[in-house]
Amino acid sequence: MTATAVRPVVTDTKPAHTRRRAGAGLGLVAWLVGIVFFLPIAWMALTSFHSESDAATNPPSFAASLTLDGYREFFGAGGGASPWPALANSAVASIASTLFVLVLALPAAYALSIRPVKKWTDVLFFFLSTKMLPVVAGLLPIYLFAKNTDMLDNIWLLVILYTSMNLPIAVWMMQSFLAEVPVAIIEAARVDGAKLPTILVRVVAPIALPGIAATSLICFIFSWNELLFARVLTGVVAETAPVFLTGFITSQGLFLAKVCAASLVISLPVLAAGFAAQDKLVQGLSLGAVK
Repeated sequence: MTATAVRPVVTDTKPAHTRRRAGAGLGLVAWLVGIVFFLPIAWMALTSFHSESDAATNPPSFAASLTLDGYREFFGAGGGASPWPALANSAVASIASTLFVLVLALPAAYALSIRPVKKWTDVLFFFLSTKMLPVVAGLLPIYLFAKNTDMLDNIWLLVILYTSMNLPIAVWMMQSFLAEVPVAIIEAARVDGAKLPTILVRVVAPIALPGIAATSLICFIFSWNELLFARVLTGVVAETAPVFLTGFITSQGLFLAKVCAASLVISLPVLAAGFAAQDKLVQGLSLGAVK
């Protein structure tokens, strides 16, 4: 009979006050990093409430008087162009493309995770490889196609482009999210006679809702912030908010306060969407991280 070796139990020998001090140090570092990332946004917000003369001073004046002139000029009070059509175009392009991406990405991710096809990893790599082409390399062919099909300055052309641009990322993300859905639940629904559309809408989607919310928010942000295609392929009718923002840089100079006010207003929809879906976003981005 051989004696069974007893492994010693490894415990944390550090004193409690040492662990608390280490946790406090990490918390302080996290706060400092957060403040560093927040300072440019805070400075942009403060500059937007200054006059152009105060915004252009160097070094900047923290005690300058506050005014809403930058916001008034942005919304066309001084006789300038109204930003509402551009904001509406950005909303249509971002929301519509995000919805199309979800409709196409959910069945694709289902096929690659819950009902995997052969060599599904190669399929995922193919989806991701479509993002390796520099965007500017495909700009000329897309422009010629839009010109020959009379789709220049058409908001639905941007919807198609944003859908195709965000679809690979959405499939890649949702595949990992749907891989966490219990297969037994899907099999039970199939035994009860549920068809694939019903399974996707009533079984898979509610379970993977945090991942779907995270994917939707990322696709929305990418679409809302896109500038290159919108700048080249649109004019007046389909002009988006980022293109409208670049119009403030003229030969007369850079109107800093007005640009900061415009940047803050254009950033608000993304910030509002992120704040509204922050709980789902955190759940979705951390889904599958802890087994």
